[in-house]
Amino acid sequence: MIESGSNTPGVSADTFGLPDGTAIRYERPARALAPYFTSYVVLDSDPAMWGGKGEWMLPSWAQIWIVLTDGPITVRIGNRTYAPLPRASLYGVTSRAMPVIANGGATVGIDISPLGWARLFRQPADLFGDRVVPLETMLPRAWVDTLVERLRASNLGSDVQGILDEFLTGILPPENPDEPMVAQIMALLADREIADPAAMAKLLGIDQARLRRMTKRYFGFPPKVLKMRSRFLQAFVPMLLRGRDNDFGAVPPRYHDVSHFIRDGRRYLTMTPRRFAIMDTPYLDAALRARGAVFGAKTPTLEAPAAPAVTSVAAG
Repeated sequence: MIESGSNTPGVSADTFGLPDGTAIRYERPARALAPYFTSYVVLDSDPAMWGGKGEWMLPSWAQIWIVLTDGPITVRIGNRTYAPLPRASLYGVTSRAMPVIANGGATVGIDISPLGWARLFRQPADLFGDRVVPLETMLPRAWVDTLVERLRASNLGSDVQGILDEFLTGILPPENPDEPMVAQIMALLADREIADPAAMAKLLGIDQARLRRMTKRYFGFPPKVLKMRSRFLQAFVPMLLRGRDNDFGAVPPRYHDVSHFIRDGRRYLTMTPRRFAIMDTPYLDAALRARGAVFGAKTPTLEAPAAPAVTSVAAG
């Protein structure tokens, strides 16, 4: 298996709490790429111990996943099942947790922010919400072949950061003029004090109809869905890592009551928060801890964008 850890100074894999037979690496993209690709991850597991076992992924921004194992991987999003995943996939922005069944081996992931979607893809993000498509339907096949071949030839450890930095720098198109507003919207979605889309639109200096068009185009869903998702994950991720030690009767921050939180749980987890939190999800838990050790935020959806401050985005 790969060596767990990170090229980031001061990060020790000992803090990840990995279950036996698994490995994880998280890496920071180059500074110029960070607004567009928030993190790189390599996952590995022993097929003899983890073959055919299930795990979960939380709702997230778009992702590229490269499968470097011969064992099939199955992902379910809502009523759609993808089995097996192709060698290189694009996950659109997701609004619900996803059960995954793998058979061991290594995979490489690239987290794509809404700014990255605005820069890299011309297709509207809402066409791919809660969907998985072959990456070669979105990028030239020759690019995908090059990426897969370079990763296969690597050590899948310390090499990966440089390979992905070089590849993504080489394919990144010129700036999209909507990027300043996309960055502002990302920041407002992560801001715990901004309660609703009306407040977001007012701060942006635009009407709610334009805000809705922008979020569907680059974020995959209307602003209300995204804001609710952020609020839920802000409350739920700490609960998930506490597992059975939670006070499930307590009202989480920014929720009216427990029933309100349960409704959001059913929406974004497909089950109650309590049921999900007490499940055995050791690899997901370790991935959250590992990302937190490298980036601070345990999921990309809870990060503000790594982009220069914008003074005005209301024009146009």
